[in-house]
Amino acid sequence: MNRETVIARHYTTQELIQIRVQDGIIAALETAPAAAADDLWIAPALVDLQINGYAGVDFQSDNLSLDELTRAARELRAAACTRFFFTLITDHWSKLLERFRRARALREQSRELQDAIAGWHIEGPFLSPVSGFCGAHNPACMIDPTPAHIKELRAVAGGDPLLITVAPERGGAIDAITAAVSLGITVSLGHTNAPVEVLREAVKAGATGFTHLANGCPKDLDRHDNILWRVFETPGLTVSLIPDRIHVSPMLFRLVHRVLKSEAIYYTTDAMSAAGAPPGRYKIGQLELEVGADQIVRLPGKPNFAGSALRPIEGVFRAAQMLGRPWQDVWDGLSTRAAHFMRLSSGIAVGERAHFCLIRARQDELIELGT
Repeated sequence: MNRETVIARHYTTQELIQIRVQDGIIAALETAPAAAADDLWIAPALVDLQINGYAGVDFQSDNLSLDELTRAARELRAAACTRFFFTLITDHWSKLLERFRRARALREQSRELQDAIAGWHIEGPFLSPVSGFCGAHNPACMIDPTPAHIKELRAVAGGDPLLITVAPERGGAIDAITAAVSLGITVSLGHTNAPVEVLREAVKAGATGFTHLANGCPKDLDRHDNILWRVFETPGLTVSLIPDRIHVSPMLFRLVHRVLKSEAIYYTTDAMSAAGAPPGRYKIGQLELEVGADQIVRLPGKPNFAGSALRPIEGVFRAAQMLGRPWQDVWDGLSTRAAHFMRLSSGIAVGERAHFCLIRARQDELIELGT
């Protein structure tokens, strides 16, 4: 955003405001003249905590380049997402760490990437190997977490925000969660079939999130006792949802919002390399995946979902459609609530970084976007 002054309607208050930006910081915020155009809205830029790849770029590649990573970040920005968590999925531990080191080294070479990559999400290899719960992750590469593994992750991340997904029923998981929290790492539970007692023990140890609820589990669940009901019965968890109408059906999406308070829900695309790219075949690590015109990402010939092809801005509008609400009402799910879960600053206020979007929308249909 090169403009020094912006006039637009605030996405929550609907008031016309004027913002002055200086050196990338919001320096002043005041009521704007009523004569200004009122079809332009302003909202905090989107923050996605689970990006596995984007715009044809696979973050699981051993040969990820600076140009590729920059292209993915720019395409995410064009989809209203100015900050994201670079996500690595299950693989052999040494390979995962090497990719992590490479990605962080690439980020350090670019001011643009330092602004865009707000942190790191390690989704695996500490997950359930059980069919259905493992999702598209390779069970052969999964391991029990130890405090030593956690220290290695913190060493690679340095002081950057770090999120890990853990199945708490794995051996040593509770001790690993305790170690992670002591090192400032945020722990999200996921790809798990843990009993409710184990979920609560994990929360007591410091786990605060649950990764893409209603995914990373079998299609058919026990109606009396399943991971959805157990999460609903476990206080203290903030859950993420993929709002693409595919990974979570509209009916279940609405039910989750009725059971849980909005403050306990944030959205993520869980995007992989096909997101922001045309239908075709794409890679996520060693897996070749097929993406049809319906944007469903599958293992070829199988019904399993494997990441999504959802663009962040589309996630907001689809969430609004599923809930029957204006887009302004759900915007925080993929912006401020996601940011606050990872203790990132976010919002439109004096002193905040100028991470915001300008949106022209009529009848809840996106017309124009600027960041």
